[in-house]
Amino acid sequence: MTDFLIVDDDPTLLDVLARALTRRGYSVVTAQEATQAMELFETHIPQHVCLDLKLEHGSTLDLIETMKQMHPSCKIVMLTAYASIATAVDAVKKGAIQYLCKPVDIEQILGAFAEEAGPADIKETPTNPRRLEWEHIQQVLHKNQGNISVTARELGMHRRTLQRKLQKRPVKE
Repeated sequence: MTDFLIVDDDPTLLDVLARALTRRGYSVVTAQEATQAMELFETHIPQHVCLDLKLEHGSTLDLIETMKQMHPSCKIVMLTAYASIATAVDAVKKGAIQYLCKPVDIEQILGAFAEEAGPADIKETPTNPRRLEWEHIQQVLHKNQGNISVTARELGMHRRTLQRKLQKRPVKE
């Protein structure tokens, strides 16, 4: 049995996280794609999984359910550079215990596994309207399974305008 499985398409991040966890005495295996991750998951049966939301060949949300069905005691933390409320809710519904936005350090990851999903801190300041727009676009896009044309029609904007908005990073909260 392995302590950690780290799944990310960024080889540098994989290396940094694996070395940091190994220095702390954990056994670690890494994968850069979903099929490799599932093979390692089946053979090593990790207690903890750090799973990047977007790999080269798509979303990894479905892997959460599969992993939890195979080994219900496994704890999964979702990592992403493209955070949205829609994907956070989906990840937690499917079985992830936390959802962390990159960049993250090893202490944040270990803290996420230690505290599990607890009540979110409620902010006193209102969310930036551009951030709300970005999150709404992400929800509609997710609902339409990534179809840009259908999403643009539903949002009442030109497809190219939507594509430009999607290329931008989300506004900081």
